[in-house]
Formats: sequence, C-alpha cells, structure tokens
Amino acid sequence: MNAKYCRESRVVRTNRVFQSDVNSHNTLFGGRLMSDIDQVASISALRHCRTNCVTASTDSVDFLFPIQTTDAVCYESYVTWAGSSSIEIFVKVIAENLKSGERKIAATAFLTFVGVDENKRPARVPEVIPETEEERTLNETAPDRARIRKEKKEKSKAWSKFYTTAIPGIDSV
Repeated sequence: MNAKYCRESRVVRTNRVFQSDVNSHNTLFGGRLMSDIDQVASISALRHCRTNCVTASTDSVDFLFPIQTTDAVCYESYVTWAGSSSIEIFVKVIAENLKSGERKIAATAFLTFVGVDENKRPARVPEVIPETEEERTLNETAPDRARIRKEKKEKSKAWSKFYTTAIPGIDSV
C-alpha cells in the first residue's frame, strides 16, 4: 500500500452562514459546525483510504471565535497521521467577514476515522507523507494525541460499567 501526501486528502468547503444556521446568540449553532466538520473529515478519510471509513472519535472541537451571519465559513481538512487501520484528520475552520474580508481561525478539530473492509472489519490504511511545516508539526505530534485518545477510550469503557440505561421515573419497556 503506497503512502499518500497530506495534500491528496485535502478538502476545502466554504458555506454562507444564514439565519437558519444560528443559535439564540445569533452565532453559528455549534451542532451545525460539528456536523459540517464531520462531513469534510469523512471526505478526507475516503480520499486518503479509498475504502469505507467510519468516525471513531472526535477528540476535540475547540471553538475559538463566534461565527456570525455576516461571515462565510471555510472548512479545511486533511489526514495528518495514520496508524495501521486508523487515521487522524485535522479540520481548520476559518470565518471570513464578507464585508471587510477579515479572516480568522474560528475553530479547530481532530477526528479519528477507521478504514473498514467489505465485512466491516478494520482495514489497513496508507501511511501519510507531510510536506508543509503545519503538516509536519501535526504529523510529529500525532502519536501523543493517539496515546491520549487511547487512554480516554479506556477510561470511557471503565466508566460505562457504572452508567445505567434506565431513565428515572420511567418504567422499562
């Protein structure tokens, strides 16, 4: 399996922000932003692996600046790192004031996808070749994020033993 350059998985998508996209603070609804992040990341995953991929985790979505209805929002994503069957994808969200032209990074996110075969089993994924300074830095720091991700998953599994499925006050069906 041949390694692939980060640029081969790059996705750039720009949307207008309309009134139907905003919350009660008149800024882009966080759930809408997260959905769009997952969509562009999924395209990057498929471009890199050229096989089915599933979202395994969203490590973080860091909301840095509110996105207004006067903005366009640009999503840029690409694969930064690959394990044997999983890949890490970085998404940068840039808000652009359409009147002034001012652009700023409004949010960032890291997601993990897993390549799957026709039997829905984990599949090998191509390695990543970073070229730019940003790509190299994200690639070099990815093993630390992968380690943290694994630790968090183990803690979530342990905590899941204490969670209940019953809803207080409602009889089970």
